[in-house]
Amino acid sequence: MKRMLLVVIALIAAVPSIGNTAVPEETKIYELAPGVYFRKCQTEPEFLGCNQGWVIFKDFVLVIDANFPNQAEEVIKIIRSQTDKPIKYIFDTHHHGDHADGNAIYKSIGAVPIASERTKPLFQTLGLEGFETSRKEKPDEYGKLKYKLPEIYFPRKMVFDDGEMRVELLHFGHAHTGGDAVAWLPKQGILFTGDCIVNGAFNFTGHSDTASWINVIDQIKKLPVKTLAPGHGELGDMSTIKTQQRYFVELRREIAGLIKRDRTLQQIKTEVKLPWYKKWTGFDISEREENIEHVYGELTNE
Repeated sequence: MKRMLLVVIALIAAVPSIGNTAVPEETKIYELAPGVYFRKCQTEPEFLGCNQGWVIFKDFVLVIDANFPNQAEEVIKIIRSQTDKPIKYIFDTHHHGDHADGNAIYKSIGAVPIASERTKPLFQTLGLEGFETSRKEKPDEYGKLKYKLPEIYFPRKMVFDDGEMRVELLHFGHAHTGGDAVAWLPKQGILFTGDCIVNGAFNFTGHSDTASWINVIDQIKKLPVKTLAPGHGELGDMSTIKTQQRYFVELRREIAGLIKRDRTLQQIKTEVKLPWYKKWTGFDISEREENIEHVYGELTNE
């Protein structure tokens, strides 16, 4: 795999969500505020994993999302080039492998994985199953690694505060998965969302509840977000959050209207229209069939 050039940009301002020029072929590192970093991970032509973040406290480092094992190794190298403080905690925003399989790497250096309480059964079932599948499909990367579950689970909120830096881990409800949680930095107005909010055509609805997801975003919108660090895609801001919510609101409305007109699922896949979606993602709405199928199933109980 060709090593990607890492570009460090200090104190970058958030970019707008609509009309933002995505650079999927690049992996970049941004310092969003002193001691607060965001790594936007390459998604094309090879999907390397999720975006990640890390926060340097007085005495330790908190990493946000473990990613795949090989990407965890890369992030650890970067952090070690910045500070010799121990990487003490790794926060998994949810159970999916591109956000949590790297736990094994962080555990090996003494970091403690953390996740919301609602993720526990998901890690123990779907997360483990996905890890074992990846071990078979990517033996060179996963090798003899053993699956590592989070060791600390929090119900709704967990706070790290050393007097200078504050990070709040927050679970608002079922969104992308039943256990989604975000990392909120109130002093800086920075929000790391995992896949609860993405910037582009990255929504996977397979483990979601889109009606609840809309309500979760309502709660997120109450935070005074200045900079959005999404689970996939480029940096954003409050407009990205509103755009993500708009997608589900309008997709559900469109599909519900077509159901009332007795359209079949196959007809709905071709007739559903959200023209603005292509401007946001670069893809026509019909190209995301799995999301249409999922919402149709929710609305018809099929």
